[in-house]
Amino acid sequence: MYSYKRKDLLGTIDLSKDEILYFLDKAKEFKQLNLQDIKKSDSLRGKTTINAFFENSTRTRTSFEIAAKRLGADAVNFTASSSSVKKGETLIDTIKNMAAMKTDIIVIRHYSSGAAILAANNTEASIVNAGDGLNEHPSQSLLDLFTISEHNKKLDKSTTVAIIGDIARSRVARSNIWAMKTLGINVKLFAPAMMMPKDAEVFGCQICKNMEEACEGSDVIIMLRIQLERSDGDVAFPSSREYSKFFGLNKDRAKLANKNAIILHPGPINRGVEINSDVADSDCSVILNQVENGVAIRMAILHTLAQNRN
Repeated sequence: MYSYKRKDLLGTIDLSKDEILYFLDKAKEFKQLNLQDIKKSDSLRGKTTINAFFENSTRTRTSFEIAAKRLGADAVNFTASSSSVKKGETLIDTIKNMAAMKTDIIVIRHYSSGAAILAANNTEASIVNAGDGLNEHPSQSLLDLFTISEHNKKLDKSTTVAIIGDIARSRVARSNIWAMKTLGINVKLFAPAMMMPKDAEVFGCQICKNMEEACEGSDVIIMLRIQLERSDGDVAFPSSREYSKFFGLNKDRAKLANKNAIILHPGPINRGVEINSDVADSDCSVILNQVENGVAIRMAILHTLAQNRN
């Protein structure tokens, strides 16, 4: 039986195959709960979770909040813009103060890479990394894998996944690459030159020369949002129209993928830029399914960390 025994969930880079499969199996149970009229469990009854978000979020924060409440926890949302952070309080002091209130699990999203590890090393509360800088976003990777497996794609070398877009600045891409390589999935990468990591070869993935090569023969296509907010002004970004022409996913390019291929996107979508609406809203798109599965995966994460604390 697969298991996960750690205090925190900080990334996928060091997760074993069994640990990844554990979360996917557990998510199946919670998805069944979410399909019922009464979507409630008592597994986190008496526990307290805090969503400590130092960056804006819609899907991730909302799904972590819903996940905690469906498990019976007292869920609190923290927003940095209206906190003592604005008065100069450090990240460690903020986390320690949260833990001092007998908080069990802190879900942290932060603009600095390594923030989640720093927090985990300075508190007895369990830490979930909900995205740290350019580093990782493990729960997004797990929900992507869960979604892929639900659509009859094997999580092994028989499946080819193309990750396309702003890979250099995508923590989603990094978490997916590490997890998929651990599972043995074939991963292809394509990005504009200024959006591809300079050391991308270390990932051990196929680096594609154009959109056609990336899409052709793929079972899964993951499109990424352009993250200019993380670029520090160092990206020579073309016009949206030019980007869509050379790097966007349209119907003709999607047709190059294998039969029954699926299209994912972590959101938010820039329609008409990295993906056209007729593709995002097509039958091969499972983007809203990803959002649905995000709640189940995050319920699995919170449930597991709470059980480990017991």
